[in-house]
Formats: sequence, C-alpha cells, structure tokens
Amino acid sequence: MSLPSPPKARKAPHRIEQLGRVRTDDYAWMKDDNWQQVLRDPKALRADVREHLEAENAYTKAMLAGTEALQAELFAEMKGRIKEDDSSVPAPDGPWEYYARYELGAEHPVHARRPRSGGPEEVLLDEQAQAKGKAYYQVGAASHSPDHTLYAWAVDEQGSEYFQIHVKDLATGETLGTPIESAYGDFAFSPDSQWLFWIWRDENARPSKVFRRPARPGKDWGGEDVLVYEEADEGMFLGVGTASDDSFILIHVGNQETTEILMIPASDPTARPVITEPRQVGVKYSLDHWTDRWVIRTNADGAVDFKLCVSVAGVPAKATWRDWIAHQPGRYITGFAAYAGHLVRAERVNALDRLVVTTRAGDEHEVAFDEEAYALNLEGGLEYDTTLTRFVYQSPTTPRQWFDYDMATRERTLRKTQEIPSGHDASKYVARRLYAPAPDGEQVPVTVLMLKDTPLDGSAPVLLYGYGSYGHAMEPSFSIRNLSLVDRGWIWATAHIRGGSDKGWGWFLDGRREKKTNTFTDFIACAEHLIAEGYGATGKIAAYGGSAGGMLMGAVANLRPDLWGAIIAAVPFVDVLNTMSDTSLPLTPPEWPEWGNPIEDAEAYDRIAGYSPYDRVEPKAYPPILATGGLSDPRVTYWEPAKWVAKLRENQTGAAPILLKINMEAGHGGASGRFDFLKEIALDYAFAIWAIDEGWTKA
Repeated sequence: MSLPSPPKARKAPHRIEQLGRVRTDDYAWMKDDNWQQVLRDPKALRADVREHLEAENAYTKAMLAGTEALQAELFAEMKGRIKEDDSSVPAPDGPWEYYARYELGAEHPVHARRPRSGGPEEVLLDEQAQAKGKAYYQVGAASHSPDHTLYAWAVDEQGSEYFQIHVKDLATGETLGTPIESAYGDFAFSPDSQWLFWIWRDENARPSKVFRRPARPGKDWGGEDVLVYEEADEGMFLGVGTASDDSFILIHVGNQETTEILMIPASDPTARPVITEPRQVGVKYSLDHWTDRWVIRTNADGAVDFKLCVSVAGVPAKATWRDWIAHQPGRYITGFAAYAGHLVRAERVNALDRLVVTTRAGDEHEVAFDEEAYALNLEGGLEYDTTLTRFVYQSPTTPRQWFDYDMATRERTLRKTQEIPSGHDASKYVARRLYAPAPDGEQVPVTVLMLKDTPLDGSAPVLLYGYGSYGHAMEPSFSIRNLSLVDRGWIWATAHIRGGSDKGWGWFLDGRREKKTNTFTDFIACAEHLIAEGYGATGKIAAYGGSAGGMLMGAVANLRPDLWGAIIAAVPFVDVLNTMSDTSLPLTPPEWPEWGNPIEDAEAYDRIAGYSPYDRVEPKAYPPILATGGLSDPRVTYWEPAKWVAKLRENQTGAAPILLKINMEAGHGGASGRFDFLKEIALDYAFAIWAIDEGWTKA
C-alpha cells in the first residue's frame, strides 16, 4: 500500500520590503484578509483557504489511519484516569461554600453552592446544559458578587476569545438584561456588589477599555456602560480585580516588562481611577492592600528576582515604598496572598517551589516538601479574615493533593487527593532531576519521569517537552496524559530552559529578545545530555511544544533536524518575522518587549530573521513533523502552521512526512470539553509513537 500524496500548496510570491531589507513570502495568500471576521465566524473563511486546510486535514487523517485504534486506546486510557463525577473542594465565603462538579460523563462542569451550615445545593451555572448543541463552549471567569446575590460568567462560543458576560439574579434565577458583548474573559464586581467592571476587546481583539455597568439585583441591570479607563498604548494588556481586603478596585495595565496599576476606592466605585506608580519601562510591580498598608512585589532597583516592599501611603507611589523582604538573587518571589493576620508568599529556587508564611509582626515559617521534583501552587481562598489558606501539591509521580493550611497553628489538613479511577501505583515510577550543561556553561534543569525498570541504555524512546518564553515556568506536575507514554516504556522529560522563570526572573531575561537563541540551544543541550546519560538516543527523541513552544519546535527542527525522531508543534508561533511586523494582529504590539520590534529596529529585524522558523526553513532532511492549529485562534493564527508546513514540504530532502491538522471549530486551546481535548492529545501521542517506530515507512 503506497502512501497518499500530500496537498501541494500553490505559490504566489509576495514581496515585502522592510527597513531596506527584502523578503519573499510564497504562502502569504493563506492569510484571509477578512481574518477578524473569521475569528468571530469561521464560516467566513475564504473558499480557497478552506479547501486547502480541509485537504491538509484529509491527508493527515489518511496518513495516520493506521493509528486510529491506537488513538482510541490512548484516549480511553486517559479518560479512564479522570473521575467522571468529580468535584472541587468547596471554597467557603460568608454563609456559603462554592464549588464546581462534573456529572457522570459530562464535558463541562456545574457551578454550585450550598449553605455553609448545611442544606441543599443551589445550581449557579450548568455549563453542560448551556453547551448542548454547540461545537465549542468555554467559560472564562465565573464568580458570585460579594453580597452573594448575583452570579456572573464570561463565555466564548467560537474559540476566538471574544466573550459574552452574563449575570444571573440568584433570588429569581433569571439572567438579567442584555449580555455584554466583545468582552475579555475577565471581570470584577465592586465590593458593594453594585457595579460590574469589565474589559472591552476592540476589532483587533485587544483589551483596550475598562467599563462599569450597573449590577443591581431585582432590576434590569442592562443600564448604560460607563467608560472608566482607556489605554492608549496598544502594546499593553488590561486586567481588573479588587484588593484582598475589599478596600479598592484595581485596574492592571502592563506587558512582559512594564506595569502600571490604577486604584478606585471601594467606598466610591464611580470615582476616577488614580495611578499608584506611573509606568516605567522595565519596572514590574503588583500590589495588594493588607488592612493598614500596601504590599508591593517588584523588580525595581535591580531586584531581578523581585522583592516585597510596603507602603502606608494613601496612594502608594514608589517614593513611599520601603523594602520589606529583600531581594535575593536566585530566590524568585512569584506572588503572594494577603489575609487579615498573615501574608503568604510563593517562591521558586532552582526550579522548586515553596511557600513562606509571614505574620503581621514579621515572624516567618516555610511550607515545603521533600521530593526531588514537585510543584506547589498557592490556591488561596475567597475569605480575608481567616487563618486558613489552601495550596495544591503534586509531582510527576504524585497526583494532586489539596491541603487547607492553618497559618496560625501550622496544621495541614488534606482535603482531597486526585482520584485515578483506573488506578495509579506511584511506586512503579521514578522522577528525577537532571542538569544539562548548556553551551555557555549554565546548568539547565531537566525533569524526567519513567517506569522504575526502564533501561538507561538508550533503547527507550523519549518525549522531550519545552516552552521557554514569557517567563512561564514548566512545573514538574502530575499528568494523567503523560502516563500513557510512560507506561509504554517511554521516558517523559521536561526541559526547564531559559526564557521561562524556572530558575528565576533572570532565567527568563537570559532567554528573550537578544538572548532568545539560548532557549533553543538549551533545549538541544537537554536532548544531548539525555543521550549522554543513557536516557535516549539520536533519532529516538520526540520533541513537543505548543504556542511559543511551537516556535521552539520550529527552531530546533532547523538547527538540529538529525536529533529528533519526531516533532510535534501545537499551535506553533513559527511565522515570527511576519507576525511581529503586522500591527493589526492582536498580540503584535504587546509582544515587542519579548521579541523586539522589526518594524522600527533593524537589529531586531535581523535577529528575528535569524531564527524565525518559517524564514529559516531550507533544504534539508527534516524528521516527521505534526503541526496543529485552530481556525479561530487569535493568539497563533491558523495560517502560521499552514504556511510553515507548506514551506517545509517544499524544502524536505528526506522522506519523512510533514502533517498539518487544523481544528476548524476551535481556537488556541483546542477542543473545549475535558474529554474532547484528550482526543487531540491522543492524536499527538499516536503520531509520536508512529513516527519513532517509523510507521510511515511501513505503509
């Protein structure tokens, strides 16, 4: 049986002149000029583009037809590790406790509450019922008003991240007024429950304005939206929230390197917002009001890994900040949570998390665990005047555990352990932390998970996962998905490369902009170290990454195609130079601090052109590659993986297949249901197994 022939994309050379440099893009035609409408309505996609994408999907389906039984098996295994009628640990707040639960077999949860003193459940939102008959349904923020009379939720029904916000009167059960349209997926009630603050997304899908809308129970809440704040800089993101002690409404403005926060007193929610500390390029800060003082987390004054400051001023401008928890290089303060009598800060040292509890008097104690690699996440709670906080502990071998922690008595109460219905024996597995030497001498952490009896002679296939952008750390967490490969004798490895914050904020700074190539060489160094230590072998490693991690996949495919037996690039950001030069795209101006601005900066242009995966494709023997995307994805637009695959095929000198799978009904996160999403993961894993086993040569 011969292999099917791949689609052959037509070439329509498009000349681009920029800063005195000229490039030609043969596949620019794949970008629909009407892409903004396509985000909102995928049916608006131009016919020739749709025809090409559908042909690509058909080719991928045909090529992987022999893996369909394996995909079904992988999906069944992963689904079998999920408790179908699961529920969250209730979060107490005043007279109620709030939680989410799944009914047996449901893709989406039910949001509910019950009286704290005992009593029947009250359903707040039934996502499963709301999602019925819809190809895509995803809830963003969902929360009750402080006085417990209203419930609001933001929903996206096409994957474009344009949300509708609905508000329900809990006394009558009625949804009030007209929903808010073209919203961001986040919002905040004012502490007096009289107003809803929300963020508007413009025609380019950027959050640019904050509005408030009346939210009064028992009345039509659809009154006039009042503009509260408008951001002039299209490179900034917006967020809204409230202080932990409910004293202020806070508007967050910022990008990857600069922050500005505005405050509105809760006593007067209609007041004009006041800037706390004006933005200064390179200075990031977050703040919260702790009863009688402000606590500020910042990298100001050279505190690369952040410090905590305090201020007792009414408006906490930087001149009023006083150092409290001093900066220590290598101890990255990732965040904090304030309670009436305690403050909990989260820290990361050498890719391991810990929590530190501080009293108002300044006494401290640490919460930590002993495994070689683990993740510890502060979940917090809904109440301020309490001694209880909540955190989640997990490791590659240990399912998630939810603990309530009494900050006064230091008592830990295990509230829930993630249940694995099909069974999980942690003693079968081993997790290890390795350190790979980078070309410049840095030690790059690698977390590996494998069966205890897996031989370390290079015979085991390896999946090496990486991201390495925006300061996002790759937590050594528990995954019901990864076990399906590990149980088949694979070694799962996570590379904690530069560009992430795994070893501190300096680790991020050392892998962005002019130092971006450190991200790629770190990942390659991790693969080479795994090979040197017997964990893998050249040609038996599957590289895996998504979004900016997909850019990593494209870069390492160009740099070292010989290392990989397979590459899986999920929603890959591979057309970096064109995207960073297109100011109409949602994330372009906000991401210039990360990559540079190739429109105005010739050095940035040359630097990006030097590694942009799409631009650096050239004739060579590429390994088997699977690229995936979503038609309504506003973050990594569908044409990026489509163009990349077309150019890879054109330049492929080897026989390995290059595949593309576009979800025609979803966005950046793929399918919205908790089980449907697993089908996409099963496809990725089946491809990895098929490619490493060279299934494509056996058809």
